[in-house]
Amino acid sequence: MTDFDDRRRGEEAKFAFDEETAFKLAARRNRLLGEWAARLMNLTQEETDAYKKAVVQADFEEAGDEDVIRKLLGDLTAADCDVSEADIRTKLEEKTVEARRQLMSES
Repeated sequence: MTDFDDRRRGEEAKFAFDEETAFKLAARRNRLLGEWAARLMNLTQEETDAYKKAVVQADFEEAGDEDVIRKLLGDLTAADCDVSEADIRTKLEEKTVEARRQLMSES
C-alpha cells in the first residue's frame, strides 16, 4: 500500500506545482499586457503600476482570458487607442511566451 500512497502523494504534488506555475504564468503575462496597454495609453509610471495590478485582478472575474481581453479592449477604446480585439489576442499570445521565458530563466 505504501507504493500506492507514495504515487498518490507524488501526483498531488505535481498537480499543485502545475497549478501554481499556471497561476504565476498568467499573472506575469497579465502584468506584461497591462504594461503594454499602459504605454499605448501614455500612462505615468505610477498609473502604469496601478493599471498592471488592475489587469491581473480582472483575470479573477471568470475562467479563461475573456475577462482580461474585455478589460483591455474597453480601456484602450476609451483612451482612443486604435487597437482591435485581434491585436489584443495576438499580444496576449506574445506576452504568454515572454512570461514563460521569464519564469523559466528564474528557475
